[in-house]
Amino acid sequence: MAGLLIAATNHGPGCIWLRLMIGRNRRCHLLYGLRGLAALLMLSIAISGCVTSVSGVLDVDNKAVQPVPAKLVAEMSKKGMSPTAPILVRIFKEESELEIWKRDRSGRFALLKTYPMCRWSGKLGPKTKNGDRQAPEGFYHVTAGMLNPASQYYLSFNLGYPNRLESALGYSGEALMVHGACSSSGCFAMTDEGVAEIYAVAREALRGGQASFQVEAFPFRMTPQNMAKNRNDPNFSFWLNLKQGYDFFEVTRQPPTVSYCDRRYVFNSQFEGREPTDPLAACPASTNSIPPAVASRDEADLLAMNKLVSTGTGLSVHAYSDGGMHPSFRKLLDRRGPKKLAEMTSTNSVPISRPDAALADPHIEDE
Repeated sequence: MAGLLIAATNHGPGCIWLRLMIGRNRRCHLLYGLRGLAALLMLSIAISGCVTSVSGVLDVDNKAVQPVPAKLVAEMSKKGMSPTAPILVRIFKEESELEIWKRDRSGRFALLKTYPMCRWSGKLGPKTKNGDRQAPEGFYHVTAGMLNPASQYYLSFNLGYPNRLESALGYSGEALMVHGACSSSGCFAMTDEGVAEIYAVAREALRGGQASFQVEAFPFRMTPQNMAKNRNDPNFSFWLNLKQGYDFFEVTRQPPTVSYCDRRYVFNSQFEGREPTDPLAACPASTNSIPPAVASRDEADLLAMNKLVSTGTGLSVHAYSDGGMHPSFRKLLDRRGPKKLAEMTSTNSVPISRPDAALADPHIEDE
C-alpha cells in the first residue's frame, strides 16, 4: 500500500478534514468534533498496514511476522501438533491443491490443512528450461534463507529449482516460488491470504529447529487411476520415479530421504562408501532394501493400474491450455470476472494470469 498518507486539517470550529491518499486515489471526508477525532484515530490504526481480503484483513506492513492464525493453532493442538513442529509440503497440479503436513506427538506426519491453489502455469510435466512457463515437479528443500518477506506477490518462498538432479540434466530457470496473488509464470500462486498462512506456518517450523522442509511437487495425486490414464504421456517414466517417493510417504508418514544418481531420484537408500555426488552416474550399491509395506503398496498399485488399463475405465486425459486453477477460484472467475478476482486474491490487485486459459481448463470437478 505504497503512497498512503493520512492528513487531518482544521476546517472551521468543531470539525476536521481527513484526507486519504492511496496511490492515485484521493478521497476527503469531513469529520465533526470529538467524534471526528476518535474516528480519525481508529481509521488511521485500521488503515495502517491492513487491507481487506477474501475473508478478512491482512497485515501489509508486518506481513512477514504475522502470527499463525489462532484457529489454525487450535487445529494443531487438536491434532497433537505444536506450532514449531516440523512440516512437509505437497503440491498437486491437476487438483490445484497444496497440503501442509506436520509432525504430531506420535512422531509421524499428519495432514494439517489443504489449500486451494489459485493459479499454476504450463502443463503437466517437469520444468526443463527458462521461459517455458512450466511449474516444476520434483523434490525440493526450503531453508529459512529461501523465505522472501519482500515479495512483490505479498509473501513467497523459493523452491530451490533447479535442484542438483535438474541442474545436472541441464534444466534452467530461477525464482520458482510459492507466492500470493493469482498470477503464475512457472510458480504456484496461493492468493495473498493463503500464502500469509502458509508462510507463517513454515516460518515457525524453521524457527523451531527444522533446518529445511521438504516440498514434493507432483503432476497429480499418484493413484492407480491417475497413473493409468497418463500411461502414454512422455513423462510417465519420470512420474513413476516420483511415485516411489510419494508411496514412501503415503505408507510411512515420514519424509523420504532424497539422493540423486542414474539420472533419477533415489529414495531412502544407504549406499556403500558414500552418498553419490554425480546425479548422472550409475548409483553405487545399496546396503538396504525397500521397506516391505512400501513394496506391497507399489505392487498393489501396479496391479490396480493394469486392471484399469485392461478395462479402459475412466482413462480420459485432460489437455491444459495453460496451467490450472482450483474449481473454487474458477467459479469466482467465471461469475465475477478477472478484475474482481484480482481484487479478492491480492492486496495490490495483481492481474489474474491468462484468465481465458484458466476458464478453458477442461478439468471438471464436482462443484
